[in-house]
Amino acid sequence: MVFIYHCQLELHDSLYFATREIGRLYETEPVIHNYALCYALNFVDSEVYSTTVAEEYGYRYFCSEQVPLYDTHLTPLNQQGIYVTPARVINYTSILNTWKYANNNYHVEMEKTQKNIPSFGRTKEIAAESKFEFFIISKQSLTEKPKKLPKWIRLGKWMSKAELTVEELPSPKTAEGVFTCTHPLNPLDVMFTNQVMSYDVVNMPPVSLIQNVQMRGSYYKFDGTKNEKIPNWLKHLNIPVHMEYRFQ
Repeated sequence: MVFIYHCQLELHDSLYFATREIGRLYETEPVIHNYALCYALNFVDSEVYSTTVAEEYGYRYFCSEQVPLYDTHLTPLNQQGIYVTPARVINYTSILNTWKYANNNYHVEMEKTQKNIPSFGRTKEIAAESKFEFFIISKQSLTEKPKKLPKWIRLGKWMSKAELTVEELPSPKTAEGVFTCTHPLNPLDVMFTNQVMSYDVVNMPPVSLIQNVQMRGSYYKFDGTKNEKIPNWLKHLNIPVHMEYRFQ
């Protein structure tokens, strides 16, 4: 049995992370990576994340080096049968912020200087009240304790606050053949089990995402029954089967 949850995020603060750097402009793409969502949902630091790994590699209180450990942190989720898709935007607005700082070499390196040259940069952020959606595929229920999903999470460089709304979808049917998934996907997690035929690329670190993907393989669909009333958007939703975290 598989549980699929439709999740919506509403930002209560502006969201910033550097998807791309254009000169002194640091832009936030209106897509949230599934790696970031796993950390924000506390899947990494909860009991899903083994105590042994946390003690050996975790950096809950102190980080001696800035090296991401996605493989170590996210592989345990495969064993738990939990997968989080990237989040796409439902509606959003952007805001531009300008920040300035002065040349403080005299303070950092104890050098004498007669100049105080200011510098500046700009950040393009996703404004508050913007909304995103994503899906969680799980082999176990996530609406009951101890694995209940949080109502509030934090995202991005500024640890922006976001409200999480979760809806459990009806039991899906499994089909085989050529299908199109409009929702963004992580290519590393899907290409090993499905034949990807065409897609659009969303460039962002650490792994660029793909969307509007046409592929061949197994997928979940939601046709419903005569007694079930399913919204039109759900009838057109196709989600690949056998997605799990894989790394190069």
